[in-house]
Amino acid sequence: MILRHAEEVRSAHPGLAAGALHATGVDGTADVGARVAEYTSRALVRLADNPESRFPEVLAWRRTFTRLGLRPTQYRCASESLLRRLRKEGSLPRIHPVVDLCNAVSVAYAVPVAALDADRITGPLLEVRPARGDETYTTFDGRTEHPAPGEVTYADSAGRAHARRWTNRQSGHSAVRDGTRRILVVAEAMHEGGPGTVARVLETLAEELGAHWPVTPVTGLLTDEEPEFAFGDSARVP
Repeated sequence: MILRHAEEVRSAHPGLAAGALHATGVDGTADVGARVAEYTSRALVRLADNPESRFPEVLAWRRTFTRLGLRPTQYRCASESLLRRLRKEGSLPRIHPVVDLCNAVSVAYAVPVAALDADRITGPLLEVRPARGDETYTTFDGRTEHPAPGEVTYADSAGRAHARRWTNRQSGHSAVRDGTRRILVVAEAMHEGGPGTVARVLETLAEELGAHWPVTPVTGLLTDEEPEFAFGDSARVP
């Protein structure tokens, strides 16, 4: 299977830095509490000096959302939403060990990190592209939505949308769950220095996943020279 950003997305957002990770063999049993606490504490130290709205990583995504015609205080990128919740509540919700690690690393580096169940993505292509309007998106409570034409989404070969408004909200269909064994993790940044940040995010997650599960993660940066990330095979769940 191939992950890539459409040329329309890359040309409209030349500051985009992105990377992906694929791993097989995770489950819901690992105890990641200590590592989650370590990464969230890093974020809390930073939040003590400034709110997340002043972070350059967040400001860059706010500018991106504005260019997309979205109100950035109404629709926030995932990392901003997590940082905002962490600042107000002092902790993040516990969902699944993989998701908890990804969320904690996301707030530590202040960039969106999406974790998807790779077996619930229909190949051969998962593309970050403007929606046509006929894609199907499943909310976390099971409702069906259709991204508006032109809205940036993650669309697979079956026409299923795995995100709304790019980095704003993931799909319930491909959310990591107890039965998940194979994951695709995507990190995206828009700020100056984004490529370095994304590389550190992937390195950090690969180390953490390898320390908690019997997995050997494969990572890759998505660049103009290497715009595609190949992972696994076609999904088994339509």
